[in-house]
Amino acid sequence: MTSKNRMLRNKRSNSLWGYVFISPWLLGFLIFTAGPMLASLFLSLTRYDGRNAPVFIGFGNFVKMFKDHYVWNSLLKVTLKFSMLSIPIGIICGFLLAYLLNMKVAGMKAWRTLYYLPSLISGVVIAMLWRGLFDDQYGIINYVIRQFGGSAPKWLLDPKYTLYCFLFLSVWSCGGSMIIYLSGLQGIPTELYEAAELDGCNKWQQMIHVTIPQMTPIFFYELIMGIIGSFQYFAEPMVLTKGGPAHSTEFFNLYLYNNAFKYQNMGYASALAWFLFVIILILTLLVFKSSDLWVFYDSEVKK
Repeated sequence: MTSKNRMLRNKRSNSLWGYVFISPWLLGFLIFTAGPMLASLFLSLTRYDGRNAPVFIGFGNFVKMFKDHYVWNSLLKVTLKFSMLSIPIGIICGFLLAYLLNMKVAGMKAWRTLYYLPSLISGVVIAMLWRGLFDDQYGIINYVIRQFGGSAPKWLLDPKYTLYCFLFLSVWSCGGSMIIYLSGLQGIPTELYEAAELDGCNKWQQMIHVTIPQMTPIFFYELIMGIIGSFQYFAEPMVLTKGGPAHSTEFFNLYLYNNAFKYQNMGYASALAWFLFVIILILTLLVFKSSDLWVFYDSEVKK
Protein backbone atom coordinates (compact mmCIF):
# COMPACT_ATOMS: atom_id res chain seq x y z
CA MET A 1 0.00 0.00 0.00
CA THR A 2 1.44 3.36 -1.06
CA SER A 3 1.60 6.33 1.27
CA LYS A 4 -1.02 8.12 -0.87
CA ASN A 5 -3.51 5.25 -0.51
CA ARG A 6 -2.81 5.09 3.21
CA MET A 7 -3.54 8.81 3.57
CA LEU A 8 -6.81 8.47 1.64
CA ARG A 9 -7.85 5.53 3.81
CA ASN A 10 -7.07 7.44 7.02
CA LYS A 11 -9.00 10.43 5.72
CA ARG A 12 -12.06 8.29 4.96
CA SER A 13 -11.79 6.67 8.39
CA ASN A 14 -11.65 10.06 10.12
CA SER A 15 -14.64 11.27 8.10
CA LEU A 16 -16.59 8.15 9.06
CA TRP A 17 -15.91 8.69 12.75
CA GLY A 18 -16.93 12.32 12.37
CA TYR A 19 -20.31 11.26 10.95
CA VAL A 20 -20.70 8.74 13.78
CA PHE A 21 -20.22 11.43 16.43
CA ILE A 22 -22.64 13.91 14.83
CA SER A 23 -25.25 11.26 14.01
CA PRO A 24 -27.24 11.71 17.29
CA TRP A 25 -27.63 15.42 16.58
CA LEU A 26 -28.36 14.75 12.92
CA LEU A 27 -31.04 12.17 13.75
CA GLY A 28 -32.56 14.50 16.34
CA PHE A 29 -32.66 17.33 13.80
CA LEU A 30 -34.30 15.15 11.15
CA ILE A 31 -36.87 13.65 13.53
CA PHE A 32 -37.75 16.63 15.73
CA THR A 33 -37.10 19.64 13.46
CA ALA A 34 -36.88 18.92 9.74
CA GLY A 35 -39.57 16.22 9.80
CA PRO A 36 -42.22 18.31 11.61
CA MET A 37 -41.42 21.33 9.43
CA LEU A 38 -41.97 19.36 6.23
CA ALA A 39 -45.13 17.81 7.69
CA SER A 40 -46.51 21.24 8.61
CA LEU A 41 -45.68 22.52 5.13
CA PHE A 42 -47.74 19.70 3.63
CA LEU A 43 -50.57 20.19 6.15
CA SER A 44 -50.70 23.91 5.33
CA LEU A 45 -51.96 22.88 1.89
CA THR A 46 -54.70 20.66 3.31
CA ARG A 47 -57.92 20.72 5.33
CA TYR A 48 -57.04 18.67 8.39
CA ASP A 49 -58.76 18.39 11.77
CA GLY A 50 -56.35 15.98 13.47
CA ARG A 51 -58.79 13.05 13.27
CA ASN A 52 -59.63 12.44 9.62
CA ALA A 53 -57.23 12.12 6.73
CA PRO A 54 -55.98 15.48 5.37
CA VAL A 55 -57.73 16.75 2.22
CA PHE A 56 -55.54 18.64 -0.24
CA ILE A 57 -56.90 22.15 -0.96
CA GLY A 58 -53.85 23.85 -2.45
CA PHE A 59 -53.39 27.44 -1.28
CA GLY A 60 -56.90 27.64 0.18
CA ASN A 61 -55.64 28.16 3.72
CA PHE A 62 -53.41 31.04 2.64
CA VAL A 63 -56.25 32.70 0.71
CA LYS A 64 -58.47 32.34 3.77
CA MET A 65 -55.74 33.79 5.96
CA PHE A 66 -55.54 37.06 4.04
CA LYS A 67 -59.32 37.48 4.38
CA ASP A 68 -59.37 36.61 8.08
CA HIS A 69 -59.98 39.70 10.22
CA TYR A 70 -58.64 37.99 13.34
CA VAL A 71 -55.31 37.25 11.63
CA TRP A 72 -54.69 40.94 11.00
CA ASN A 73 -55.98 41.92 14.42
CA SER A 74 -53.59 39.50 16.13
CA LEU A 75 -50.70 40.41 13.83
CA LEU A 76 -50.96 44.19 13.51
CA LYS A 77 -52.97 45.46 16.48
CA VAL A 78 -51.51 43.11 19.06
CA THR A 79 -48.24 41.38 18.08
CA LEU A 80 -46.70 44.16 15.97
CA LYS A 81 -47.72 46.86 18.44
CA PHE A 82 -46.28 44.82 21.30
CA SER A 83 -43.04 44.24 19.35
CA MET A 84 -42.59 47.91 18.46
CA LEU A 85 -42.90 48.83 22.14
CA SER A 86 -41.22 45.92 23.91
CA ILE A 87 -38.10 45.62 21.74
CA PRO A 88 -36.76 49.20 22.05
CA ILE A 89 -37.83 49.51 25.69
CA GLY A 90 -36.26 46.13 26.50
CA ILE A 91 -32.99 47.05 24.76
CA ILE A 92 -32.78 50.44 26.48
CA CYS A 93 -33.70 49.12 29.93
CA GLY A 94 -31.37 46.13 29.68
CA PHE A 95 -28.46 48.32 28.57
CA LEU A 96 -29.02 51.04 31.18
CA LEU A 97 -29.39 48.44 33.92
CA ALA A 98 -26.15 46.76 32.84
CA TYR A 99 -24.42 50.14 32.68
CA LEU A 100 -25.43 50.90 36.27
CA LEU A 101 -24.50 47.42 37.48
CA ASN A 102 -21.09 47.74 35.84
CA MET A 103 -20.10 50.46 38.28
CA LYS A 104 -17.57 49.54 40.93
CA VAL A 105 -19.72 49.87 44.04
CA ALA A 106 -19.80 47.70 47.15
CA GLY A 107 -22.43 44.95 47.01
CA MET A 108 -22.83 45.18 43.24
CA LYS A 109 -22.62 41.38 42.78
CA ALA A 110 -25.68 40.94 44.98
CA TRP A 111 -27.62 43.50 42.91
CA ARG A 112 -26.62 41.74 39.68
CA THR A 113 -27.92 38.45 41.04
CA LEU A 114 -31.15 40.07 42.20
CA TYR A 115 -31.89 41.62 38.81
CA TYR A 116 -30.94 38.44 36.95
CA LEU A 117 -33.20 36.10 38.96
CA PRO A 118 -36.51 36.97 37.19
CA SER A 119 -35.07 35.82 33.86
CA LEU A 120 -34.57 32.32 35.31
CA ILE A 121 -38.30 31.92 35.99
CA SER A 122 -40.44 30.37 33.26
CA GLY A 123 -43.06 32.45 31.50
CA VAL A 124 -45.90 30.41 33.01
CA VAL A 125 -44.69 30.97 36.58
CA ILE A 126 -44.19 34.69 35.90
CA ALA A 127 -47.72 34.93 34.52
CA MET A 128 -49.22 33.17 37.56
CA LEU A 129 -47.27 35.44 39.89
CA TRP A 130 -48.39 38.64 38.19
CA ARG A 131 -51.96 37.43 37.82
CA GLY A 132 -52.23 37.76 41.59
CA LEU A 133 -50.58 41.16 41.56
CA PHE A 134 -52.80 42.46 38.73
CA ASP A 135 -56.05 41.12 40.21
CA ASP A 136 -58.55 44.00 40.27
CA GLN A 137 -60.09 42.95 43.60
CA TYR A 138 -57.31 41.41 45.67
CA GLY A 139 -54.12 42.36 43.83
CA ILE A 140 -51.34 44.18 45.67
CA ILE A 141 -51.06 46.85 42.96
CA ASN A 142 -54.69 47.90 43.26
CA TYR A 143 -54.51 47.65 47.05
CA VAL A 144 -51.71 50.25 47.07
CA ILE A 145 -53.66 52.46 44.64
CA ARG A 146 -56.74 52.34 46.88
CA GLN A 147 -54.66 53.24 49.93
CA PHE A 148 -53.73 56.49 48.21
CA GLY A 149 -57.35 57.16 47.28
CA GLY A 150 -57.04 56.25 43.62
CA SER A 151 -59.46 54.37 41.39
CA ALA A 152 -58.19 50.83 40.88
CA PRO A 153 -58.12 49.80 37.19
CA LYS A 154 -59.14 46.37 35.96
CA TRP A 155 -55.73 45.59 34.56
CA LEU A 156 -56.54 42.28 32.88
CA LEU A 157 -60.18 43.01 32.02
CA ASP A 158 -59.93 46.42 30.36
CA PRO A 159 -58.54 46.50 26.77
CA LYS A 160 -56.96 49.88 27.56
CA TYR A 161 -54.51 48.28 29.99
CA THR A 162 -54.06 44.61 29.10
CA LEU A 163 -51.39 44.94 26.42
CA TYR A 164 -49.35 47.28 28.61
CA CYS A 165 -49.41 44.71 31.40
CA PHE A 166 -47.61 42.29 29.08
CA LEU A 167 -45.22 45.03 28.09
CA PHE A 168 -44.35 45.50 31.75
CA LEU A 169 -43.83 41.74 32.16
CA SER A 170 -41.43 41.59 29.22
CA VAL A 171 -39.34 44.48 30.58
CA TRP A 172 -39.40 43.04 34.12
CA SER A 173 -37.71 39.90 32.78
CA CYS A 174 -34.82 41.69 31.05
CA GLY A 175 -32.21 40.14 33.36
CA GLY A 176 -30.98 37.77 30.64
CA SER A 177 -30.21 40.59 28.22
CA MET A 178 -28.74 42.59 31.10
CA ILE A 179 -26.11 39.88 31.64
CA ILE A 180 -25.20 39.95 27.93
CA TYR A 181 -24.87 43.74 27.98
CA LEU A 182 -22.82 43.52 31.16
CA SER A 183 -20.35 41.09 29.58
CA GLY A 184 -20.09 43.40 26.58
CA LEU A 185 -19.40 46.43 28.75
CA GLN A 186 -16.72 44.58 30.66
CA GLY A 187 -15.12 43.55 27.37
CA ILE A 188 -14.56 47.12 26.16
CA PRO A 189 -10.82 47.93 26.39
CA THR A 190 -10.07 50.50 29.10
CA GLU A 191 -7.54 52.08 26.73
CA LEU A 192 -10.41 53.50 24.69
CA TYR A 193 -11.83 55.32 27.71
CA GLU A 194 -8.38 56.56 28.69
CA ALA A 195 -7.79 57.92 25.20
CA ALA A 196 -11.22 59.59 25.19
CA GLU A 197 -10.52 61.14 28.59
CA LEU A 198 -7.22 62.53 27.33
CA ASP A 199 -9.14 64.08 24.43
CA GLY A 200 -11.35 65.88 26.93
CA CYS A 201 -14.47 63.70 26.72
CA ASN A 202 -16.75 63.65 29.74
CA LYS A 203 -18.72 60.57 30.86
CA TRP A 204 -21.67 61.31 28.59
CA GLN A 205 -19.40 61.81 25.55
CA GLN A 206 -17.54 58.60 26.38
CA MET A 207 -20.84 56.72 26.36
CA ILE A 208 -21.87 58.20 22.99
CA HIS A 209 -18.53 57.85 21.22
CA VAL A 210 -16.99 54.79 22.91
CA THR A 211 -19.50 52.64 24.78
CA ILE A 212 -22.43 52.63 22.35
CA PRO A 213 -20.34 51.99 19.18
CA GLN A 214 -18.55 49.14 20.95
CA MET A 215 -21.88 47.68 22.06
CA THR A 216 -23.57 47.74 18.63
CA PRO A 217 -22.87 44.01 17.93
CA ILE A 218 -24.75 43.18 21.13
CA PHE A 219 -27.55 45.60 20.23
CA PHE A 220 -27.73 43.79 16.89
CA TYR A 221 -27.99 40.39 18.59
CA GLU A 222 -30.61 41.60 21.06
CA LEU A 223 -32.64 43.17 18.24
CA ILE A 224 -32.73 39.86 16.36
CA MET A 225 -33.66 37.90 19.48
CA GLY A 226 -36.25 40.54 20.41
CA ILE A 227 -37.96 40.24 17.03
CA ILE A 228 -38.08 36.45 17.25
CA GLY A 229 -39.20 36.43 20.89
CA SER A 230 -41.91 39.09 20.56
CA PHE A 231 -43.48 37.45 17.51
CA GLN A 232 -43.48 34.10 19.33
CA TYR A 233 -44.90 35.53 22.58
CA PHE A 234 -47.31 32.95 23.96
CA ALA A 235 -47.09 31.68 27.56
CA GLU A 236 -48.00 34.88 29.43
CA PRO A 237 -51.14 35.81 27.41
CA MET A 238 -52.22 32.16 27.40
CA VAL A 239 -52.12 32.01 31.21
CA LEU A 240 -53.34 35.52 32.04
CA THR A 241 -56.03 36.42 29.50
CA LYS A 242 -56.31 33.64 26.88
CA GLY A 243 -56.54 36.40 24.26
CA GLY A 244 -59.22 38.49 25.91
CA PRO A 245 -60.85 40.78 26.56
CA ALA A 246 -62.34 41.34 23.09
CA HIS A 247 -59.25 39.82 21.40
CA SER A 248 -57.12 42.71 22.72
CA THR A 249 -54.32 40.32 23.79
CA GLU A 250 -54.78 37.61 21.18
CA PHE A 251 -51.19 37.46 20.00
CA PHE A 252 -50.53 35.79 16.66
CA ASN A 253 -49.00 32.73 18.30
CA LEU A 254 -52.04 32.39 20.57
CA TYR A 255 -54.42 32.66 17.60
CA LEU A 256 -52.37 29.97 15.87
CA TYR A 257 -52.59 27.75 18.96
CA ASN A 258 -56.36 28.22 19.23
CA ASN A 259 -56.87 27.21 15.61
CA ALA A 260 -54.77 24.09 16.07
CA PHE A 261 -56.00 22.78 19.43
CA LYS A 262 -59.22 24.63 20.24
CA TYR A 263 -60.88 24.71 16.82
CA GLN A 264 -59.12 21.53 15.55
CA ASN A 265 -58.09 23.29 12.34
CA MET A 266 -54.58 21.88 11.99
CA GLY A 267 -54.19 22.69 8.31
CA TYR A 268 -55.06 26.36 8.80
CA ALA A 269 -52.81 26.55 11.88
CA SER A 270 -49.92 25.13 9.84
CA ALA A 271 -50.46 27.83 7.23
CA LEU A 272 -50.43 30.45 9.99
CA ALA A 273 -47.17 28.99 11.34
CA TRP A 274 -45.50 29.26 7.94
CA PHE A 275 -46.81 32.79 7.51
CA LEU A 276 -45.28 33.70 10.88
CA PHE A 277 -42.01 32.03 9.88
CA VAL A 278 -41.84 34.09 6.67
CA ILE A 279 -42.56 37.33 8.56
CA ILE A 280 -39.80 36.66 11.11
CA LEU A 281 -37.40 35.62 8.34
CA ILE A 282 -38.03 38.81 6.34
CA LEU A 283 -37.62 41.05 9.38
CA THR A 284 -34.43 39.23 10.39
CA LEU A 285 -32.97 39.58 6.89
CA LEU A 286 -33.80 43.29 6.87
CA VAL A 287 -31.97 43.75 10.17
CA PHE A 288 -28.97 41.83 8.81
CA LYS A 289 -29.05 43.96 5.66
CA SER A 290 -29.09 47.18 7.67
CA SER A 291 -26.32 46.06 10.04
CA ASP A 292 -23.59 47.42 7.74
CA LEU A 293 -24.91 50.92 8.42
CA TRP A 294 -24.87 50.85 12.21
CA VAL A 295 -23.02 47.82 13.62
CA PHE A 296 -19.37 48.41 14.48
CA TYR A 297 -16.81 45.57 14.65
CA ASP A 298 -13.23 45.89 15.89
CA SER A 299 -12.01 43.67 13.05
CA GLU A 300 -13.13 46.29 10.52
CA VAL A 301 -10.79 48.83 12.08
CA LYS A 302 -7.86 46.39 12.08
CA LYS A 303 -8.34 45.84 8.34
